[in-house]
Amino acid sequence: MGSDMLGAMEFQDVVDRRRMVRNYADRPVDRAVVDRALRNATHAPSAGFSQGWAFLVLDTPDDVRRWWEVTTEPGVLEQPDSWLAGMMSAPVVIVPCSSKAAYLRRYAEADKGWTDEDEGRWPVPFWHMDAAMASLLILLTAVDAGLGGCFFGIPGDRERAVREAFGIAAEFDPVGVITLGHRTRDSGAVGSPARRRRKPLDAVVHRGRWSDR
Repeated sequence: MGSDMLGAMEFQDVVDRRRMVRNYADRPVDRAVVDRALRNATHAPSAGFSQGWAFLVLDTPDDVRRWWEVTTEPGVLEQPDSWLAGMMSAPVVIVPCSSKAAYLRRYAEADKGWTDEDEGRWPVPFWHMDAAMASLLILLTAVDAGLGGCFFGIPGDRERAVREAFGIAAEFDPVGVITLGHRTRDSGAVGSPARRRRKPLDAVVHRGRWSDR
């Protein structure tokens, strides 16, 4: 599982160690770890077991470089800022995608009782939510393997270029992107727990009835 493998962590240790890592060591990631993360992702919950997710995996230097070329402005890669320079050092990029159509079709099947594919029946877009939960399992698996990961968004004006460059099927929508790699020491982003206090439970948990404090 790679020389950085810390052994089987306790689940609480994995959760406590998870954070967004934005800078990576210049070392490859064992493909077996990536495959395990993807396998774990497919164990995420999905409404009706629709499994309307797919994952674009970029794990060669050429593909990763092409990712950054497609998602940044021309010339930026030659003089990247500190955030981009750190993120570009990740040897693996994974693009989780969701298929709304897979959910609409699934819930039009006989065992679900709906007879149409009306999107209005859905209170929230579960196709995106389930892909997000799958993404979290990838991030947690990375921590368990002694790696780091970061989930972030694709610039809206770059989605079409990403689709064309990597041949993403029309039915699927990218929900974000995950970088994976070996951790390095850094001070953490401005919005990270290293610089901002985590809210206490009593500020976010409402038992029995929501009440303003």
